Amino acid sequence: WLTRHEQKLAETKAGGSQLIFLGDSITQGWETAGKAAWEKHFAPRKAANYGFGGDSTQHVLWRLDHGEFDGISPKVCVLLIGTNNARHSESEPADTAAGVRAILDRLAAKSPATKVLLLAVFPRGASPDDPWRRRAEAVNALLPALADGQRVHFLNANEKFLELGGTLSKSVASDLLHLSEKGYGIWAEAMEPKLKELLGEK
Repeated sequence: WLTRHEQKLAETKAGGSQLIFLGDSITQGWETAGKAAWEKHFAPRKAANYGFGGDSTQHVLWRLDHGEFDGISPKVCVLLIGTNNARHSESEPADTAAGVRAILDRLAAKSPATKVLLLAVFPRGASPDDPWRRRAEAVNALLPALADGQRVHFLNANEKFLELGGTLSKSVASDLLHLSEKGYGIWAEAMEPKLKELLGEK
């Protein structure tokens, strides 16, 4: 984890990234299962991946407080965080949302011109009544209030991952949490219209 953090500090110092993905293992997975979709959609946009496996909101805050994002101003930051908070029963949805708000505040302080695409926590578990899915949805209910439609934009694309009845297929998320190659393709396409808008592309 610290080795990856050092790598990201070096990337930050080098600069040049116009699109940064910030989050946990689901974001880090653009480097593995999501590699083909990344090369198609994001590599040409000078994108960088600041996803770290196992991260909760507090880990992202630590990284931001220790150099990641210092001195850079990407056009857009895609933020997906919270599923690891929801996994721990002692973490209440309001606490997770407060952590997300703190991340947004840090980003505003470090890079005020950067627009943030805040994503709903992705669905997990096979069915809608999965207890961890429900906890994630409780977090998602609080996230739209953190978006102002100017600097922070909220996107809930979760329905695109699900089958009729709200079932999450292993073809989309092989362990019912981390996305497959198919899942990353769905994620990329779901973001495309909003990313074009926020990046100022025609």
